[in-house]
Amino acid sequence: MDALSSHWAAMAVVVLALFAGAAALLLLRQRDRIVRQAAELAADVEALNDRLWTLADSEEHYRSLIEAQGDLIVRRDGARIVYANGAYAALLGLGEAEVVDSVAQPRLIASRPALALDGGARVFDECLATPDGERWISWVETVVPVALGRTVLQRVGRDITARIAAEQDLVEARARAESANEAKSRFLATVSHEFRTPLNGILGMSDLLGDTGLDPEQATYVRALRTSGEALLGLVDDILDFAKVEAGKLELVSERFDLGLLVETVAELMAPRAQAKGIELAAHLAPDLPSHLKGDRDRLRQILLNLVGNAVKFTETGGVGIRIASEGSMIAIDVADTGPGIPEDRRQAIFEEFEQADNSPARRHEGTGLGLAIVRRLAVLMGGTVDVEGRPGGGSLFRVRLPLSAAADAAAPTVPDWRGKRVMLVSGSPFGASFLRETIAATGALATLAGDAEQAMAALQAGPRPDAALVDQAIGHDAAIALAEAARAAGVEDCLIVLSPLERRQFGSPRDAGFTGFLVKPVRARSLYERLSPRPAPVAAAAQTPSLYPHRASRPRLSVLVAEDNEINALLATRTLERFNCAPVWVRDGREALAAIAAGLNGTGPSFDLVLLDIRMPELDGLAVARAVRTLERTSPGAVPLPLVAVSANVAEDDRVAALAAGMDDCLAKPLDRAALQRWLDRVGAPQALTLSA
Repeated sequence: MDALSSHWAAMAVVVLALFAGAAALLLLRQRDRIVRQAAELAADVEALNDRLWTLADSEEHYRSLIEAQGDLIVRRDGARIVYANGAYAALLGLGEAEVVDSVAQPRLIASRPALALDGGARVFDECLATPDGERWISWVETVVPVALGRTVLQRVGRDITARIAAEQDLVEARARAESANEAKSRFLATVSHEFRTPLNGILGMSDLLGDTGLDPEQATYVRALRTSGEALLGLVDDILDFAKVEAGKLELVSERFDLGLLVETVAELMAPRAQAKGIELAAHLAPDLPSHLKGDRDRLRQILLNLVGNAVKFTETGGVGIRIASEGSMIAIDVADTGPGIPEDRRQAIFEEFEQADNSPARRHEGTGLGLAIVRRLAVLMGGTVDVEGRPGGGSLFRVRLPLSAAADAAAPTVPDWRGKRVMLVSGSPFGASFLRETIAATGALATLAGDAEQAMAALQAGPRPDAALVDQAIGHDAAIALAEAARAAGVEDCLIVLSPLERRQFGSPRDAGFTGFLVKPVRARSLYERLSPRPAPVAAAAQTPSLYPHRASRPRLSVLVAEDNEINALLATRTLERFNCAPVWVRDGREALAAIAAGLNGTGPSFDLVLLDIRMPELDGLAVARAVRTLERTSPGAVPLPLVAVSANVAEDDRVAALAAGMDDCLAKPLDRAALQRWLDRVGAPQALTLSA
């Protein structure tokens, strides 16, 4: 038993030892696993710490970027702030920690309407009260998602106080500029009136004085007086036109007009000035041009007058040529001269205001330097261009291109068929000779050019004999007469002398000198065609030499009321009316004018056939008188509307519109145009005058 017990005891010890070993082994393994897990956990913790540091660094980086931008950022959950950056907290005068979880709002002073963007965002501006004063903030408001599917309202703002202040300064500056511009316009209108009032007297009195019996010396002085007055009037008109263009108050019209008549009128207006200097002025219209165009006739005339007047002023020898042609969809206008030319470095500057080709103190020619500036601005306003270049051999060439279209009823050019006809031109003029040659060539005729009498004599002797010859008086009086005799001996059918208006008065009878007729410079194409056609129109020569004043039509003596406060202008108007076989009555102010008209309407005083009303008068101005007269007529049974014509030194379109709106029938500008006055007298004196309406 003892042995058995000892055996089991030994076995128990062994078993216990085995269990103890197993337990120890298990503990060792568990310890190793725990150690490994602890190491792994430590590594994870370290990795998490690294990520936290990275996230914190990234957050700080982006926060610093946002703060550096100066933008204000705030997020709200309802009214509660869940996030705000330092810039937004500073807007409230608080710290970031104080702002979060609060419902703080800056005080609103003003706001602008919001603008909705794609995606539901809104943009709006607010003026807010801040510790630093009023600030304008431009906000972008959006709804942004956050954790657990929730959303918050986010506003990102930027301070635009400086921009708003700049805008306000700009608005104020614009208002000041507009106010200054209006003041300038009022000043120019006043200056225009004050200039034109004495100019009306100067030019009008020179006309009246020129109609009296003057000796040659006195006539010379009167012409000089009128020329100086016209020059001053031109300067005033240039300044006013430039001011209107600069202010954007010049409105273009689109009307049908005769291009040929317009160019011929400009040439004839400028020809006396050119011929007084001993230079020629010639014009040429391409045969393929339509007879009528659609556009602003008056502005085109102004462009031509400025360009031609400028060319004549600077040209001492040779001449000036105007050429009109079509160039694609444009009308091409070229004005060339044989003057001194323009230095290349000044060719663009001369189109600026108050600039001239020669700006030195020793320059020979006076002027405002506005003519070409007006030309450029008008050309641009009409959708065209203007440029200048030098001419081979000297001089300048101004090129204008304008988008003027043919009128709907424009007729094809009328050109006779002269095929087989020979025409010899005898002229050394720089432009007129070549222009005439082109005009003749357009008919199919053969045109030859001789530069002087010797070449023409040689051509007559060599043959073949021309059918017609045009001889320019500029080759010399004796040489022209000798050439006419030679042409007649050679059997030339038509031999015409080409004269300037001054030469025409001094030349005597062309037929007595051996010529079959004459043409007056600048030569009109239709006058040339009529003269050399088989059946020339007998009125061609008369059309070349219009009289200074229209012929007075046969009509009864008219009674005309003149309302004018300026004694010189009143004297001018009354004397002019007397010369037109009228009985003028002068009153000094608007109240006297209204009383005289009212007396005529109710039969207690003389009645009037026409009333000339100065716009600016004491007591009542001309517009007030016109309105009162029209009211009297409406309340007077059987009253016939009285023709009322405004006479104004202000020539702006607004003044004309105001005059017509007040009841005037027309508005005439000072200095008073005799031809315009004559037309009204003829209209009133005609039998149908009783049908005039107010």
